[in-house]
Amino acid sequence: MNIEEIIEKLADQYGKRVWHEHRDPVSELVLTILSQHTSDINSRRAFDKLGADFPSWDEVINADTDDIAQSIWTAGLARVKAPRIKAILKLIIQRCGSLNLDFLAELPIDEAKLWLQQLPGVGPKTVACVLLFSLGLPVMPVDTHIHRVAKRLGLIDSKTSADKAHRILEPMIPQKEIYSFHINMIEHGRQVCHAQNPECVTCVFTTACPSSNIGSSKTSATRIK
Repeated sequence: MNIEEIIEKLADQYGKRVWHEHRDPVSELVLTILSQHTSDINSRRAFDKLGADFPSWDEVINADTDDIAQSIWTAGLARVKAPRIKAILKLIIQRCGSLNLDFLAELPIDEAKLWLQQLPGVGPKTVACVLLFSLGLPVMPVDTHIHRVAKRLGLIDSKTSADKAHRILEPMIPQKEIYSFHINMIEHGRQVCHAQNPECVTCVFTTACPSSNIGSSKTSATRIK
Protein backbone atom coordinates (compact mmCIF):
# COMPACT_ATOMS: atom_id res chain seq x y z
CA MET A 1 0.00 0.00 0.00
CA ASN A 2 1.61 3.26 -1.14
CA ILE A 3 1.25 6.73 0.34
CA GLU A 4 -1.22 7.83 -2.33
CA GLU A 5 -3.57 4.97 -1.42
CA ILE A 6 -3.27 5.79 2.27
CA ILE A 7 -4.05 9.47 1.64
CA GLU A 8 -7.04 8.54 -0.50
CA LYS A 9 -8.49 6.06 2.00
CA LEU A 10 -8.11 8.54 4.85
CA ALA A 11 -9.82 11.26 2.81
CA ASP A 12 -12.66 8.91 1.88
CA GLN A 13 -13.19 8.06 5.54
CA TYR A 14 -12.69 11.45 7.21
CA GLY A 15 -13.01 13.98 4.40
CA LYS A 16 -10.61 16.15 2.49
CA ARG A 17 -9.32 18.82 4.89
CA VAL A 18 -8.75 22.34 3.61
CA TRP A 19 -6.16 24.47 5.35
CA HIS A 20 -7.27 27.48 7.34
CA GLU A 21 -5.26 29.62 9.72
CA HIS A 22 -5.66 28.34 13.26
CA ARG A 23 -3.89 31.12 15.18
CA ASP A 24 -1.18 33.69 14.60
CA PRO A 25 2.34 32.16 14.81
CA VAL A 26 3.17 33.44 18.31
CA SER A 27 -0.09 32.10 19.74
CA GLU A 28 0.39 28.79 17.96
CA LEU A 29 3.91 28.58 19.34
CA VAL A 30 2.74 29.14 22.92
CA LEU A 31 -0.17 26.69 22.54
CA THR A 32 2.12 24.00 21.15
CA ILE A 33 4.56 24.44 24.04
CA LEU A 34 1.63 24.03 26.41
CA SER A 35 0.59 20.86 24.55
CA GLN A 36 3.87 19.08 25.24
CA HIS A 37 3.31 15.96 27.37
CA THR A 38 -0.39 16.61 27.90
CA SER A 39 -3.75 16.31 26.13
CA ASP A 40 -5.22 18.80 23.68
CA ILE A 41 -8.05 19.50 26.11
CA ASN A 42 -5.71 20.39 28.95
CA SER A 43 -3.40 22.50 26.79
CA ARG A 44 -6.28 24.51 25.34
CA ARG A 45 -7.73 25.11 28.78
CA ALA A 46 -4.34 26.37 29.90
CA PHE A 47 -4.01 28.57 26.82
CA ASP A 48 -7.44 30.08 27.36
CA LYS A 49 -6.72 30.68 31.04
CA LEU A 50 -3.39 32.32 30.19
CA GLY A 51 -5.17 34.66 27.77
CA ALA A 52 -7.82 35.50 30.33
CA ASP A 53 -5.27 36.26 33.03
CA PHE A 54 -2.86 38.10 30.73
CA PRO A 55 -4.72 39.68 27.77
CA SER A 56 -1.48 40.55 25.93
CA TRP A 57 1.87 38.82 25.46
CA ASP A 58 3.56 41.91 26.88
CA GLU A 59 1.73 41.22 30.13
CA VAL A 60 3.03 37.64 30.10
CA ILE A 61 6.58 38.91 29.63
CA ASN A 62 6.23 41.28 32.58
CA ALA A 63 4.42 38.80 34.83
CA ASP A 64 5.94 36.83 37.66
CA THR A 65 6.82 33.30 36.54
CA ASP A 66 4.85 31.77 39.40
CA ASP A 67 1.74 33.65 38.27
CA ILE A 68 2.19 32.34 34.73
CA ALA A 69 2.64 28.82 36.07
CA GLN A 70 -0.59 29.13 38.03
CA SER A 71 -2.46 30.15 34.87
CA ILE A 72 -1.19 27.22 32.82
CA TRP A 73 -1.35 24.62 35.59
CA THR A 74 -3.81 22.36 33.73
CA ALA A 75 -1.24 21.80 30.96
CA GLY A 76 1.13 20.06 33.35
CA LEU A 77 4.85 20.78 33.88
CA ALA A 78 3.79 24.36 34.55
CA ARG A 79 6.98 25.29 36.38
CA VAL A 80 8.98 24.20 33.33
CA LYS A 81 6.69 25.68 30.67
CA ALA A 82 6.10 29.06 32.37
CA PRO A 83 9.73 30.28 32.33
CA ARG A 84 10.19 28.75 28.87
CA ILE A 85 7.24 30.68 27.43
CA LYS A 86 8.43 33.90 29.05
CA ALA A 87 11.98 33.41 27.75
CA ILE A 88 10.78 32.66 24.23
CA LEU A 89 8.60 35.76 24.09
CA LYS A 90 11.53 37.89 25.26
CA LEU A 91 13.83 36.34 22.64
CA ILE A 92 11.35 37.01 19.84
CA ILE A 93 11.23 40.69 20.77
CA GLN A 94 15.02 40.85 21.01
CA ARG A 95 15.49 39.26 17.60
CA CYS A 96 12.52 40.74 15.74
CA GLY A 97 11.73 43.98 17.54
CA SER A 98 8.13 42.88 18.06
CA LEU A 99 6.05 39.81 18.79
CA ASN A 100 5.36 39.01 15.16
CA LEU A 101 6.56 35.89 13.36
CA ASP A 102 4.75 36.40 10.07
CA PHE A 103 8.12 36.92 8.35
CA LEU A 104 8.78 33.18 8.64
CA ALA A 105 6.40 32.61 5.72
CA GLU A 106 8.79 34.51 3.45
CA LEU A 107 11.84 32.42 4.37
CA PRO A 108 12.87 29.15 2.73
CA ILE A 109 11.29 26.39 4.82
CA ASP A 110 14.60 25.07 6.13
CA GLU A 111 15.55 28.57 7.32
CA ALA A 112 12.17 29.06 8.98
CA LYS A 113 12.58 25.73 10.78
CA LEU A 114 16.08 26.63 11.94
CA TRP A 115 14.95 30.02 13.23
CA LEU A 116 12.31 28.43 15.43
CA GLN A 117 14.51 25.56 16.55
CA GLN A 118 16.93 28.05 18.05
CA LEU A 119 14.30 29.00 20.63
CA PRO A 120 14.58 27.17 23.98
CA GLY A 121 12.55 23.98 24.23
CA VAL A 122 11.31 24.16 20.63
CA GLY A 123 11.66 20.88 18.76
CA PRO A 124 10.53 19.48 15.39
CA LYS A 125 6.87 19.02 16.33
CA THR A 126 6.49 22.54 17.72
CA VAL A 127 8.24 24.00 14.67
CA ALA A 128 6.03 22.05 12.30
CA CYS A 129 2.81 23.04 14.09
CA VAL A 130 3.65 26.74 13.89
CA LEU A 131 4.62 26.63 10.23
CA LEU A 132 1.72 24.43 9.10
CA PHE A 133 -1.19 25.69 11.18
CA SER A 134 -0.35 29.40 11.29
CA LEU A 135 1.34 29.94 7.95
CA GLY A 136 0.12 27.08 5.76
CA LEU A 137 3.62 25.89 4.91
CA PRO A 138 4.02 22.25 3.82
CA VAL A 139 5.62 21.04 7.03
CA MET A 140 4.54 17.77 8.66
CA PRO A 141 3.99 17.66 12.44
CA VAL A 142 4.22 14.19 13.95
CA ASP A 143 2.31 13.69 17.18
CA THR A 144 1.83 10.46 19.14
CA HIS A 145 -1.14 9.37 16.99
CA ILE A 146 0.66 9.91 13.69
CA HIS A 147 3.83 8.28 15.00
CA ARG A 148 1.87 5.19 16.05
CA VAL A 149 -0.27 4.88 12.92
CA ALA A 150 2.69 5.51 10.59
CA LYS A 151 4.63 2.68 12.25
CA ARG A 152 1.70 0.30 12.01
CA LEU A 153 1.14 1.11 8.34
CA GLY A 154 4.81 0.52 7.62
CA LEU A 155 5.54 4.10 6.58
CA ILE A 156 8.36 4.21 9.13
CA ASP A 157 10.31 1.53 10.93
CA SER A 158 8.99 0.41 14.29
CA LYS A 159 12.13 1.76 15.99
CA THR A 160 11.97 5.20 14.34
CA SER A 161 11.77 8.03 16.88
CA ALA A 162 9.17 10.77 16.61
CA ASP A 163 11.85 13.36 15.82
CA LYS A 164 13.27 11.23 13.00
CA ALA A 165 9.74 10.51 11.73
CA HIS A 166 9.35 14.20 10.87
CA ARG A 167 12.29 13.99 8.48
CA ILE A 168 11.06 10.76 6.90
CA LEU A 169 7.36 11.47 6.48
CA GLU A 170 7.49 15.07 5.30
CA PRO A 171 9.16 14.43 1.90
CA MET A 172 7.04 11.31 1.42
CA ILE A 173 3.76 13.24 1.28
CA PRO A 174 2.79 15.55 -1.60
CA GLN A 175 2.97 19.10 -0.25
CA LYS A 176 -0.63 19.91 -1.11
CA GLU A 177 -1.76 16.87 0.91
CA ILE A 178 0.22 17.45 4.10
CA TYR A 179 -2.44 19.36 6.03
CA SER A 180 -5.25 16.93 5.20
CA PHE A 181 -3.02 13.91 5.81
CA HIS A 182 -1.92 15.26 9.18
CA ILE A 183 -5.45 15.93 10.44
CA ASN A 184 -6.82 12.64 9.11
CA MET A 185 -4.00 10.53 10.55
CA ILE A 186 -4.70 12.03 13.97
CA GLU A 187 -8.42 11.35 13.56
CA HIS A 188 -7.70 7.76 12.55
CA GLY A 189 -5.47 7.29 15.58
CA ARG A 190 -8.14 8.65 17.88
CA GLN A 191 -11.12 6.82 16.43
CA VAL A 192 -9.73 3.49 15.24
CA CYS A 193 -6.02 2.86 15.56
CA HIS A 194 -5.83 3.21 19.34
CA ALA A 195 -2.64 2.62 21.27
CA GLN A 196 -4.41 -0.26 23.04
CA ASN A 197 -7.01 -2.50 21.39
CA PRO A 198 -7.06 -0.95 17.88
CA GLU A 199 -10.31 -1.59 16.02
CA CYS A 200 -8.84 -3.43 13.05
CA VAL A 201 -12.23 -4.88 12.10
CA THR A 202 -13.60 -1.42 11.27
CA CYS A 203 -10.34 0.05 9.91
CA VAL A 204 -10.35 1.43 6.37
CA PHE A 205 -7.04 -0.34 5.76
CA THR A 206 -8.23 -3.75 7.09
CA THR A 207 -6.02 -6.53 5.68
CA ALA A 208 -3.83 -4.10 3.71
CA CYS A 209 -2.23 -2.95 6.97
CA PRO A 210 0.87 -5.01 7.80
CA SER A 211 0.08 -4.72 11.52
CA SER A 212 -3.56 -5.76 11.30
CA ASN A 213 -4.81 -8.55 13.54
CA ILE A 214 -7.46 -9.50 10.96
CA GLY A 215 -7.23 -13.04 9.66
CA SER A 216 -4.52 -14.07 12.09
CA SER A 217 -4.54 -16.29 15.11
CA LYS A 218 -2.14 -13.89 16.82
CA THR A 219 -3.66 -11.42 19.24
CA SER A 220 -3.51 -7.68 18.77
CA ALA A 221 -1.16 -7.54 21.73
CA THR A 222 1.44 -9.61 19.86
CA ARG A 223 1.03 -8.04 16.43
CA ILE A 224 0.02 -4.44 17.03
CA LYS A 225 2.85 -2.24 18.22
